[in-house]
Amino acid sequence: MEIYDGGADASQAEQQAELQVEGVPEFAEIPEEVHAPLPVAELHLHIEGTLEPELIFALAERNGITLPYADLDELRARYEFTDLQSFLDLYYANMAVLRTEQDFADMTRAYLTRAAAAGVRHAEIMMDPQAHLSRGVSLETCVNGVASVLAGSEQEFGISTLLIAAFLRDLSEESALEVLEQLLAVNAPIVGIGLDSAEAGNPPSKFERLFARAKDAGLRRTAHAGEEGPPSYIIEALELLDVERLDHGIRCMEDSELVERLVTEHMPLTVCPLSNVRLRAVDTLAEHPLAGMLAAGLNVSVNSDDPAYFGGYVDDNFAQLKSVIGLSEFDCVRLAANSIRSSFASEERKTELLAELAASGR
Repeated sequence: MEIYDGGADASQAEQQAELQVEGVPEFAEIPEEVHAPLPVAELHLHIEGTLEPELIFALAERNGITLPYADLDELRARYEFTDLQSFLDLYYANMAVLRTEQDFADMTRAYLTRAAAAGVRHAEIMMDPQAHLSRGVSLETCVNGVASVLAGSEQEFGISTLLIAAFLRDLSEESALEVLEQLLAVNAPIVGIGLDSAEAGNPPSKFERLFARAKDAGLRRTAHAGEEGPPSYIIEALELLDVERLDHGIRCMEDSELVERLVTEHMPLTVCPLSNVRLRAVDTLAEHPLAGMLAAGLNVSVNSDDPAYFGGYVDDNFAQLKSVIGLSEFDCVRLAANSIRSSFASEERKTELLAELAASGR
């Protein structure tokens, strides 16, 4: 298997020049240590994956649900995953505690509280409506519960937010199309659609009609590709789904021509390092391809995915990358700028956040 390493590492001066050409804020001086988290956009976050064990137990008690775990320690002991599917089994089981609009609102508020402390200033939050409909929770309940908190997120938490409806790739395209039409019929406050869940055996080509319908409806489009699935899944997402952003995408490094294409198109890749390690897509953080992706000139950002399950929010991901692979402050700034520029936020909001990022480096 050929692994593309991006060629020789670019010097910091060369990288700085590249950023200035692209319009990323220029920093007169990057401090050796940043004591406060850099302002970032979180672009790859599943709201159901922010259910911390304590909240799971609290919601279960409120809703009269008996959990299959005796206590927090027993639940946490199940967070040792062997692959994506072993995680998904627990992820879907724990959703049983989400019954009411208040439950969804409390989960969303808990995430935003933690995200604000991590430096997140803009968040594009995915939710899985099919997973809730399949267990008898109405579309209005899950959407309204999350959206009720997002509506005031900037005022309450200093975080602008957008909601993305993610569809489960292990279900049929017909199911996804039906739910999308329901979302459109009720004028749900979604900015776009995503594609998640079990990647292996569920190629993007399975959802061509879904993404075409979303595009016709004026929705933004992103899809998980190249985490467990091969590089060909990334190509399918680009060519058949016409995505504007790729979630994960780490296996692009196995195909040098694909890397060159992604660099040329400046295609955003929302990378989730701690998630990749916990799900065994990468053996160790030291072996994570992020450094090579940066060296290759890929437009990557750092995100937390399902932070309650994978041992870290955005700031935890940055901290461990600094510690384990020696990620520099310059690269942290570069990744933060990438996240802002790759978001679906308005140009006005992007300009505001880039200015805030520039000020944080002085």
